[in-house]
Amino acid sequence: MSNAAYPESVRRLIDSFAAMPGIGRRSAERLAFHVLRQSPAEALELARAVEEVKRKVKHCSVCWSLADNDPCPICADPKRDASTVLVVEQPKDLLVMEKTGLFRGVYHVLLGRLDPLGGVGPEAITLDGLIARLEKPERNARQIAVSEIILGLNPDLEGDTTALWIAREAGERGVRSTRLARGLPAGSQLEFANPAVLGDALKGRTSL
Repeated sequence: MSNAAYPESVRRLIDSFAAMPGIGRRSAERLAFHVLRQSPAEALELARAVEEVKRKVKHCSVCWSLADNDPCPICADPKRDASTVLVVEQPKDLLVMEKTGLFRGVYHVLLGRLDPLGGVGPEAITLDGLIARLEKPERNARQIAVSEIILGLNPDLEGDTTALWIAREAGERGVRSTRLARGLPAGSQLEFANPAVLGDALKGRTSL
């Protein structure tokens, strides 16, 4: 069916879905027709959910994660160790860490990473907010001074560049910086590991 054969409202819906990351034209058409098959109540509930998330969800003024309230529940939780800050690139990385149930500190979401070749400098992400938390306890969660930064960035060139920048800035302010351990994931095979992963595994080897 050619695009011109669709009613204007359906074309707009398809175009809206197609503009989303990872959604091609055919997938957009399937989503649009799924909405058309829904009952009016179901379709309007979807519309209300989109409206509500755009109206209510903001970035936490402390950690820059997504939240309905400011500060977010993690920053406000008195049971979390606010002196330990795990730095991640995106809110989805925070969610992955939270699913483990193992980290009891707080977070800082950069909303990106340094990429000098791509024109992404420190001012393009939330590094200013992170430095403010290191320098001023009142800017950190529950106004507690930061003693350790854990770098949980993706292990690639841009992630390592960002991690080195943060580690230098933290060191200049007397704050300890560490990074998540790297190496061979459980269940993997040596033949499929790249040299960088093997190198990290050797450096981070532990006693049995």
